[in-house]
Amino acid sequence: MPAADARTDARTDRRTTSTAESDNEDTLELRLPDEFLALYAGAGNAAVTVPPDDDDLLDRIGEWGPRSTPAGSFRLLPVRVERDLPLVGRWINDPTVATFWELAGTERVTEAHLRSQLDGDGRSVPCLGVLEGTPMSYWEIYRADLDPLARHYPARPHDTGVHLLLGGVADRGRGLGSVLLRAVADLVLDNRPRCGRVVAEPDLRNTPCVSAFLRAGFRFSAEVDLPAKRAALMIRDRGLRDAL
Repeated sequence: MPAADARTDARTDRRTTSTAESDNEDTLELRLPDEFLALYAGAGNAAVTVPPDDDDLLDRIGEWGPRSTPAGSFRLLPVRVERDLPLVGRWINDPTVATFWELAGTERVTEAHLRSQLDGDGRSVPCLGVLEGTPMSYWEIYRADLDPLARHYPARPHDTGVHLLLGGVADRGRGLGSVLLRAVADLVLDNRPRCGRVVAEPDLRNTPCVSAFLRAGFRFSAEVDLPAKRAALMIRDRGLRDAL
């Protein structure tokens, strides 16, 4: 199996793609120190220049810029391992997140997961979600039509997939996940003119997550049997974006 397929199979096999609306009393709360937030202050307000051959398959996510949401200004910031590894590692080891993402472990485990995307051909880009200058979520934006997921549904060229986790327990269970999912879907459709649909495949049993996608303007398309879960195929259509 090619390296890229092995990487994306691991991603597709996770039991859910989002902890957008989940909550758990055991979830760790992380307050970022001011000096840490300062690392992102400039990056949150200016476009990041990304070499064309690094993420050309996804139309230079680092240059997409911010989007206004009811919760504040939001942007996707491509991950830099040397800067972001400790933060992403803490989020992925949160008990609630670990249940669904199945990537808990040392920083070496997190780094391997990030580098498998960053060192690949650009079909998947790991990003931080930065809200009002504060990194508070982790995203993977990927070419669903080039992913093993495409074996399980009638994929179209340039279908773009999203995975999401919210980093802090205070951001969960209050509708923020659906606000950001809508914003990211709009960012994809605004900046990828060849993309007609944004897709996701949360675990069918994760009803709060599925509900968050529905509130974000996605529609339930089908139940899909993936190697490690039965998923709800969620689709946000370009043609219906203003009606939902």
